[in-house]
Amino acid sequence: MKKLLLLICAALLMVMNANAQFPMMGGGNAAPKVTGRVSATILDSVSKQPVEYATVSLINAKTAKAVNGGLTDAKGKVSIQNIAPGDYKLVVGFIGYATKTLAVKTTPEKPDNNIGNVFLAGSSNTLSEVTIEGKKNVIENKIDRMVYNAEADATNAGGDATDVMRKVPMLSVDINGNVQLRGSAVRVLINGKPSGTMANSVADALKMIPADQIKNVEVITNPSAKYDAEGSGGIINIITKKSNAEGVSGSVNASAGTRQNTGNFNVTAKTGRFSTNAAFGGMYAYPQESKVVFFNQVQGIDILQEGLSDWKREMYNGSLGMDYDFNAYNNISTNAKYNRFYNGGPGNSQITTSSVNGTDVGKIVSNTDMTNSNLDWNLDYRRTSKKQGEEFSVSGQLTQGRNTNEFLNDERDGAGNPLRYLASNNLGKNREYTFQSDYVYPFSKTVIFEVGGKGILRNIRSEYGKGSGKIFDYDQNVGAAYSTIAFDLTKKIKFKGGVRGEYTEISFKDVNGNPIKNDYFNLFPSAILSQTINGKTTIKLAYNKRVQRPSLAYLNPFHNESNVVNPFQGNPDLDPELSHNIELGYSTFIKGSMINASLFYRNTKNVIESFLLGGNNPGTTLTTFINVGTTQSYGANVFASYNPTPKWTLMTNVGANTYEVKKTAGAAEGMNEGTYLNYNFFLRSATAFKGGWNVELFGVVNSPRYTYQSKTDPMFFYGGAIKKDIMKKQGSIGLNVLNPFNRDLHIKTVSKSGGLLGQTQDIYYPLRSFGINFSYKFGKLKFTEKKKIKNDDVKQDQQQGGGMGGGMGQGK
Repeated sequence: MKKLLLLICAALLMVMNANAQFPMMGGGNAAPKVTGRVSATILDSVSKQPVEYATVSLINAKTAKAVNGGLTDAKGKVSIQNIAPGDYKLVVGFIGYATKTLAVKTTPEKPDNNIGNVFLAGSSNTLSEVTIEGKKNVIENKIDRMVYNAEADATNAGGDATDVMRKVPMLSVDINGNVQLRGSAVRVLINGKPSGTMANSVADALKMIPADQIKNVEVITNPSAKYDAEGSGGIINIITKKSNAEGVSGSVNASAGTRQNTGNFNVTAKTGRFSTNAAFGGMYAYPQESKVVFFNQVQGIDILQEGLSDWKREMYNGSLGMDYDFNAYNNISTNAKYNRFYNGGPGNSQITTSSVNGTDVGKIVSNTDMTNSNLDWNLDYRRTSKKQGEEFSVSGQLTQGRNTNEFLNDERDGAGNPLRYLASNNLGKNREYTFQSDYVYPFSKTVIFEVGGKGILRNIRSEYGKGSGKIFDYDQNVGAAYSTIAFDLTKKIKFKGGVRGEYTEISFKDVNGNPIKNDYFNLFPSAILSQTINGKTTIKLAYNKRVQRPSLAYLNPFHNESNVVNPFQGNPDLDPELSHNIELGYSTFIKGSMINASLFYRNTKNVIESFLLGGNNPGTTLTTFINVGTTQSYGANVFASYNPTPKWTLMTNVGANTYEVKKTAGAAEGMNEGTYLNYNFFLRSATAFKGGWNVELFGVVNSPRYTYQSKTDPMFFYGGAIKKDIMKKQGSIGLNVLNPFNRDLHIKTVSKSGGLLGQTQDIYYPLRSFGINFSYKFGKLKFTEKKKIKNDDVKQDQQQGGGMGGGMGQGK
């Protein structure tokens, strides 16, 4: 702990020292990023009556570009928000009036300017429409990330974040909504912050975010040293929309269908320098019959388990945030979010056991309850200066969660006589404190220096069985410091590089009560070299080192026998994964179309995978996690978007990577000790028609998936949607369909460990669905984003939650 505290203190002192060396108020005279407003009242010059719905646009006096604007209300008033200090022209117009232009100036010391009454004179000419903002490209390529601007894609209305993710370059999304990048799990952040819901189940968390609330999605394949070093695949950051409009604005989204129903409400209120935001959402998935078949072959004993389950899923969440600008340079914000997720229900299964002694038949009636709840609370302070781009920030975050896993199994023989009644529960609690400070100093427009420090204090506590006294208490503390620099080598060649140091301290007690302590220190360098050719084509070469620490789902030693044929147990002795990544990327834009391609190599030590062992009872297996060994992967990604016509978009996302593991000495044999190929395809067609109609079709193909011990057969699914803009484009209504011609998706996985242990799992998952969705936005919408804490250093269980409906109550 002493080493950890010393590292955290040193990191924070480094930030403060950097801040002192580059004083806040020094530097050039460029306009800073501040919040101010320009307000006015528009009146008829003759009647002196208010002019409602007059168009007001604010033009930068130097660049002659529009920066913001709005419409007057019933009293003729308008307030234009988020204006940086500078010289502007205020352009006012309305049908039947002559356009009027006024000079306007704001300063950092007085960022607000109330012009007062502005009189419009009548005219016989009709005012042409004033364009306030240019339309963003759907895809943007930056030096260290690819950005998908969801708000620029009209087909997103009415869907959820899962639908959005399928359109994002380089990502692959399976049928459950789990997201991968280049064949590896990624860390998903919301506005740069981890989420308790994401920690439990990425798939379910994505279903709770309406597509209409997503501004853009950042795919960071080569995170700089500024980010936590977790995630061999990279980081996905979902930026949600924030309203800066004076007054009240928000959105309502609802969907109903044969599989699930969702509802979300978001509202923002802003007055002067204070704004507040609240959001509420819920989801309910109907119980649907799923079929799961297990076939175990363990040392001459065969067990066949055929089961049906009627699981349902329920989720709700709520958040409240506040933001206040003290003046042009100081901002404070806070946000609290709570969510609760339930997954479970009844099930029954038929068990047939065959051995040299004959065949036995039994039956199990089960019930499972898995409930997770999480609270995230953040407090952030940000200070800017007169120097464009200079910023100092301090952030704090509290995350705590409570996870329960209860099951009941009533086992009987073929005649219905009781054999065994098994009931157990597991209560898991986690608490996490995070402190972070960052400083950004631009030496010039092309040279930017960053330095920062961070501390994460985690405690995971798991109690298995009420009153049993079996407690798993796990502490994991991380201290980090980083520094990066970005600069232009030439007008067309850019460089960004840095190094991050992380010290990790772990302590817990094993199953026998013996104290275990471990600590380690790692340096994580990163570097990106990017060259622009003809302004439309970019080539980049990147390297980084990453780590992935196991989360509670991997560590918890609770012996979960919700499925008596295949119990589940975590492994607290896991080591973190360490990976080295090299990427060569190419991007080009051609007449509105785009191609992004990359080649990559990844070498990962201590790779963590699920592992099949022999169970405690004859014929049963046990699934756990181990560090299998070292894996290396070569791969490629191609994303292409083409517009045959201005309103018709064709898109494809293709990924492929090799899988090969060099096992750890002494590890059990696996069925896949060779080199294998994983690949996926996503195809999409989106067409816009007159009258606000949009039609979309898509298909997904996933190849066989390999791990050290198992192979999952290929699968594909397809769907479509039709949407109509209503209420003057403030709302939309749509219909969607998924796999209309097949009720079930059959997923088969075969696992083997050595010559005497094997398992086959067949899942028949009810996939076919039909639904209707509705969305409506109200108020004036103008969106920005805030800088937030990013905790992205823990490997999450990609199978946890949001899975196949939990056939026969198999725990995760």
